[in-house]
Amino acid sequence: MSFHSAAAQLVTLAAEGEEHGGNHESLNPLVTGGSALIILLLLLWITTRFNRDR
Repeated sequence: MSFHSAAAQLVTLAAEGEEHGGNHESLNPLVTGGSALIILLLLLWITTRFNRDR
């Protein structure tokens, strides 16, 4: 498989993916971002509780 044919196949695959939008219907960006923020804040709080010597 040459570089040119591999690139052509990737371009075709990317063009087919644009038709559907790429997002899953059940994923809400606000819920995903809010959950990530809560998890990171929880990890920060846990880290600061175990690091009392500073």
